Amino acid sequence: MVILSRREFMVASSLTFSSSSLLTALTFDQSLLETEFKSLRRNVGIFSGRGGTIGWLASSDALVVIDSQFPETAKVCLRGLEQRAKDKIDTLINTHHHGDHTAGNVVFGPLAKQIVAHKNVPRLQQRSADSSGTTDSQTYADTTFDDQWKMSVGNETVLAKHYGPGHTGGDIVVFFEAANVAHVGDLVFNHRHPFVDRPSGASVRGWISSLESITGELLDDTIYVFGHAKDGRAVTGGKTDLLAQRDYFSAVLEHVEKGIAAGRSRDEVSSLEALLGFGDYVDSPPRLTLTNVLGVTYDELMR
Repeated sequence: MVILSRREFMVASSLTFSSSSLLTALTFDQSLLETEFKSLRRNVGIFSGRGGTIGWLASSDALVVIDSQFPETAKVCLRGLEQRAKDKIDTLINTHHHGDHTAGNVVFGPLAKQIVAHKNVPRLQQRSADSSGTTDSQTYADTTFDDQWKMSVGNETVLAKHYGPGHTGGDIVVFFEAANVAHVGDLVFNHRHPFVDRPSGASVRGWISSLESITGELLDDTIYVFGHAKDGRAVTGGKTDLLAQRDYFSAVLEHVEKGIAAGRSRDEVSSLEALLGFGDYVDSPPRLTLTNVLGVTYDELMR
């Protein structure tokens, strides 16, 4: 495990890399927060920084990256990966379109043989960029699929699968079969109230179904990588963590269904201060709040 502090970022920014380095012509933002590399199994690991967790497969004959955070931390991630792997990215995979998972595509993309995502991702990413005025800084997937995509690289097989609408309408799970590690993107917010992106095709019912399908298909000892976690909680875990996320949404559905049956308004249903059984989940305003989760669930059920 390698941890880079802000001081180490400043030192790293002064280093000169050879022309074969992954980071040729790239610079560091010295104001970055701490980042962390952590190995999991069989050359598979994670990188934590600003944005959704990056997953990686790095060896002498394979380099696969899952999600890309933002450009500044993407550069830091590349510096760490060059110490672990060959100097060409076989594949960059995006678990969904949100900027904290795709903005770093501009850094990884030129070094990747292909960028893979669900077929809905480029369209959703472009729509989001148009609305935020970031169109010129986007790099999009050039290889897309509907249900499932698979490749062999080195001694690993990588499987990406779409289980249906959940966090968005383009979520996928990326599974390293030999390592038995699955990156589920933002289908898990470990002990944080999640973002349910209804305008981008999210579905609470679909999210529950996806989590049940994933845990039903994969092994009991699979290591799962999450997109986000509450401070002090891990961005990796096991089957019980996915089922806890399922139970969270089941409790959300139950609360909203009871409110609708009682004739309560959207605002009344959404005013709950804490969800029974999940009182330690934290808000991250403005979008990752219990109020928003309950509100979009109300909209879904009343559709």
